[in-house]
Amino acid sequence: MLTRVLEQVACGLFCFVVCAGIANAGKIGVSPVRVTLSDGQKIGSLSVRNDGTEPVTMQMEVLSWSQAEGKDILTPSRDLLANPPIFTIPAGSSQLIRAGLRRAPDAQRELTYRVILQELPPPPNLDFMGTRMLMRISLPVFVLPEVAAKPVLRWQATDTPQGALKISLSNNGNAHIQIKNFKLSLLESAQPWVTLETSDYVLAGQSRDWIVLANPENPAPPPGATLQLFAQTDAGDIEAEVIIAP
Repeated sequence: MLTRVLEQVACGLFCFVVCAGIANAGKIGVSPVRVTLSDGQKIGSLSVRNDGTEPVTMQMEVLSWSQAEGKDILTPSRDLLANPPIFTIPAGSSQLIRAGLRRAPDAQRELTYRVILQELPPPPNLDFMGTRMLMRISLPVFVLPEVAAKPVLRWQATDTPQGALKISLSNNGNAHIQIKNFKLSLLESAQPWVTLETSDYVLAGQSRDWIVLANPENPAPPPGATLQLFAQTDAGDIEAEVIIAP
């Protein structure tokens, strides 16, 4: 079985965390890990807990979240008001923060934002000689449209010139989908041909590709073959048949 392993990369001194359930970035925990707002629910709340032994000061930022060619685009936004913008959490304590909608929901499509929690450096300590890791946590905020919101998915599979298989997902609906992992099997096969572990969002009207690398022990099925796809998502489990295009 071929498994794709996603590597986590630390940039500079910051740790970027996007999780499911409860977001934990070392000594900092956040619950819940997403906020859903609507015309009838314009304010949401989050609890940020400090499980460390020292006070932690954090700063909040609200960004509009869009995608292009499978990549996230974050831009400053005043559509949401998050309070308090800067706060200090004593050791073993928690802070309640609120995010409120400052505009009307879109009539047809889900709006998407991210709340960024950035740990600020503590006061200088002349006796400290090591490297300090500052936590950065990104949490999604979804604003439901006035009409019913749901993703509409279209899967495709194509061979690449390098002999790999490209799995593509287009979301033609008006709400996001989060793909947590998926398996591909040949029809009537008891064992998956490939398992991909991921946690990718595909926003409304956007698409995303995954490249599955084949090897001599586990070659890619030929063009025209039909794959059975099973995926776990935040909208429930889904199944689909995907024909490999040439």
